[in-house]
Amino acid sequence: MSDQYIIMVIAVMAIVTMLLRFLPFIIFDHGDQLPRWVSYLGKVLPPAIMSMLLIYCLRNINLMEGNHAFPELICVTVAMLIHNWKRNTLLSIGVSTLLYMIMIQSGM
Repeated sequence: MSDQYIIMVIAVMAIVTMLLRFLPFIIFDHGDQLPRWVSYLGKVLPPAIMSMLLIYCLRNINLMEGNHAFPELICVTVAMLIHNWKRNTLLSIGVSTLLYMIMIQSGM
């Protein structure tokens, strides 16, 4: 690849990234309130995304063999409990991930 091609690819990526970052401010910077559909999506998308991630993470567990998915189910429960207690997504995901790694490495 030539240097000119690489520079052009980087320039296009930079322009697209800047456009995507600035577009919401250009569209919604009228001093008005956000449209109702944007507020609605802001409320329903985070739980929907987390639900899809949960299904994705648990899609390959098999209750009939191995450890019967105990580490996965325990860690999901721990994540829910910590999140309901502290309301801190990073803390709940971090603690449950650490617990899962400890459980898997110890052979549970």
